[in-house]
Amino acid sequence: MSTTLFDPVQLGRMQLANRIAMAPMTRSRATDDDLPTDLHATYYSQRASAGLIVTEGVQPSKNGKGYCRTPGIYNAQQVQAWRAVTDAVHQRGGHIALQIMHCGRIASRVNQDPAAEIVAPSAIAARGKIFTEQGMKPFDEPRALDIQEIPGVIEEHRQATANAYEAGFDAVELHCASGYLPAQFLSTGTNHREDRYGGSLENRLRFVLELLAAMNSVDGADRVGIRICPGNPFNDLSDDDPQETFAALLQAITPLELAYLHLIRLPAGAIDNLALVRDNYRGKLIVNDGYDFDSGQQAVAEGQADMVSFGRNYISNPDLVERYRRGASLADMNLSTLYTPGPEGYIDYPALDT
Repeated sequence: MSTTLFDPVQLGRMQLANRIAMAPMTRSRATDDDLPTDLHATYYSQRASAGLIVTEGVQPSKNGKGYCRTPGIYNAQQVQAWRAVTDAVHQRGGHIALQIMHCGRIASRVNQDPAAEIVAPSAIAARGKIFTEQGMKPFDEPRALDIQEIPGVIEEHRQATANAYEAGFDAVELHCASGYLPAQFLSTGTNHREDRYGGSLENRLRFVLELLAAMNSVDGADRVGIRICPGNPFNDLSDDDPQETFAALLQAITPLELAYLHLIRLPAGAIDNLALVRDNYRGKLIVNDGYDFDSGQQAVAEGQADMVSFGRNYISNPDLVERYRRGASLADMNLSTLYTPGPEGYIDYPALDT
């Protein structure tokens, strides 16, 4: 009998009830102190029937913040606030992973604490603009990290992992896509360093591998995942040979036996990301990007993936698993409230039986 999205699956240390994951999505509802609120607890617990929830990107430090109203995991108050979220999800039988997202150069000083800095592998400003409370602003030029500072950034990720576990998260996920700091170190267009963290492919891989080693050191690799999207130009990211870069990364992380790899397949991209993973990686795989119920069922039935993560459908359908199970219609998303503060468009989408 073919595997379905409703079958249980083991990812690292997590025994999950089904193969439907909620993808990480920035929703911009945190406080000015980077704290999650009661709204977050309601939002995530409403979606606890997912086999696994991956949170929005969460900054491991003040320097890691790029967007306005995103939460952190770098102080005791944030840990306590996140504990209310994980408790609410666990009370409804769910599992939840925290995504660690250091934005690096994808930032504006308007969105950051006055004491924070925008840092990156090299002092190259990203082309484009970012949303702030003062409107769209150009990305600010980052300061290149000194080689003596890099261990401190790695330590921030280790501490963020420890804080996430203290807050009750079942796992953590390193955001290594979308033009953020780990992807900036990987890519030739954003990494012009001439030390041991730049230049050769081996050197460009080093930062990501050291991040994972630090995160794994907290409580094992079987509670750590990583998200990638080879060939994605989002946020002005470019690389001379992304296929070579990510093939090497995938080969390097396979022996780590992480809990999972979370792949954005980028169906319209120049690289066949599914084939790239198939040829270079062995381990549990979550796939994402453009799947509906039928194509998700096909992906797990054919062994292309162990889980499928859904993003936009989870915004307006908190009971997505049940809707898929019944073959029910899906509610439409209100685009105008994606990133607005407050409950509207966040926790007010009804379930089928309400």
